[in-house]
Amino acid sequence: MFSLCIDTGNSCTKIGIFKQDELIEKMIFDRFGVSEIEMIFEKYAVSACIFSSVAKHDEKIIAELRKKSAFFIEFSHETAIPIENRYNTPQTLGKDRLAGVIGASFLKPNSDILVIDAGSAITYDFLTADGVYLGGNISPGIDLRLRALHEFTGRLPLVEAKAESPLLGNDTQSAILSGVLNGIFFEINGYIDELKQQYPSLSTFLTGGSTFFFANSVKSAIFANLNLVLIGLNRILRHNDV
Repeated sequence: MFSLCIDTGNSCTKIGIFKQDELIEKMIFDRFGVSEIEMIFEKYAVSACIFSSVAKHDEKIIAELRKKSAFFIEFSHETAIPIENRYNTPQTLGKDRLAGVIGASFLKPNSDILVIDAGSAITYDFLTADGVYLGGNISPGIDLRLRALHEFTGRLPLVEAKAESPLLGNDTQSAILSGVLNGIFFEINGYIDELKQQYPSLSTFLTGGSTFFFANSVKSAIFANLNLVLIGLNRILRHNDV
């Protein structure tokens, strides 16, 4: 029997099919609805399902998943989780952020962990070695920074993100790209350095759609894993399906 983990974000829906703790298949959908659910359940004998969304979603999706799943969870701040959450407003905490640190803690248990999720926004989330989530920060991602420079100034162009950028730009386009990417590099390294002063054995995980921009530019050793949120959702599902 298989577990189905669904992570719906602002731009796409990511699906993970798990057999116990092993990720069997990952799918990404630009549009996700009842027909996609039917396809998945025809392919796999799904016994348990968890649905997580940070965006608006069609309630028909929830109804269909409830109908087809023997055990179903719609992930919320009230869902039981295998860590302690000390966020002051758990109802406003992004579900993907929480699932990400739970996924990282499963991959590297009993460790102080910083999860950096580089997507539309860049999120930083910290979990102590004894399993306490203390919170984190939210920062604009690459595209948001590039668009802001274009839209909130009179003459700066909209620059396309590229993986390579010099330390110092020698024209307006390269200056913008270098400023944005290197600004994020320094930001990431600054968070890691600051946390390592208090937590010397800190383990850093990098995930999200823009991971490839930064994976080779972080000073400290990192664990790059694009499936942290799905792994975390599977751990939450298994924690509840007893």
